[in-house]
Amino acid sequence: MSDIKDLIMIGAGPSALAAAIYTTREDIDTTVYEKAIVGGMAAITDQVDNYPGFPEGIPGMQLADQLEAQAKRFGTKIEYGEVSSITDNGEYKTLIVNGEEQKAKAVLIATGSEYNKIGVPGEAELYGRGVHYCATCDGAFYRERKLAVVGGGNSGVQEALFLTRFASHIDLLVRSRVKASEVLQKELKKFVDAGKVTIHLLTTISEIKAEDGKVTEVDIITDGTPHSLSVDGVFIFVGLKPNTQFLAGSGIELDEQGLIKTDEKLMTSMPGVFASGDVRSGATMQIASAVGEGASAALSIREYLEDANQ
Repeated sequence: MSDIKDLIMIGAGPSALAAAIYTTREDIDTTVYEKAIVGGMAAITDQVDNYPGFPEGIPGMQLADQLEAQAKRFGTKIEYGEVSSITDNGEYKTLIVNGEEQKAKAVLIATGSEYNKIGVPGEAELYGRGVHYCATCDGAFYRERKLAVVGGGNSGVQEALFLTRFASHIDLLVRSRVKASEVLQKELKKFVDAGKVTIHLLTTISEIKAEDGKVTEVDIITDGTPHSLSVDGVFIFVGLKPNTQFLAGSGIELDEQGLIKTDEKLMTSMPGVFASGDVRSGATMQIASAVGEGASAALSIREYLEDANQ
């Protein structure tokens, strides 16, 4: 049993890092596996303005770094690795991490969500060469360039506003109508009135085109009429999907959107496996609530481990 860890967390976003602060302070041996970037979606958010305690806001990467440092201060082990499956073996769970078995008495799934794709020709082929999903990561490459931004929800409008710092002009492509919050729409209107942003309603992209491997044009259909726009880059913000594909065949119950169902203790249908943050059914998709769920999950995990050790 010496190779069985107390707790493995899958994902190193704010929810898992907050949970790890609690569990490691309670002397629960905690290992966190992250396949991409520590801090998750928060780390690639330009500015977080609604996280309590930061009246002037805080850059997402800075918030992520501080959460990571705090978790490590108490002894959290953060390792890069991708979990491909989880199996219930009764008193412990077996996870396949980078092709190798890892065992733990308890597991917290906090894998969050990832960007949806629009699935048009050119999108996958030109990823990183004109097609992007993160304005804060790649926006600065487009100073005084023309951009298309896809999406009319909060994320689409928020990222378009951020990109106005760099782009000479932005065409905002919206499938139906702009659904962002009133505050964001008022801010957007300022740039529309100034001629920096043009909104195209009832519009979809049919193809992203390139020359010499770089985006030069998007073919769009507006209310049934096809035409083209000359652009230097395309930023796509059409929602998120939960990172739960690795749970296929595990027996862990998901809702119709693929989010993980939990009970009032944040435990999944697999005993000893918990879920928190944006991957959990009923989550509010906010950093503050993800952090709160992480803390709640940590307390439930401590109680579970105490009962299991009796």
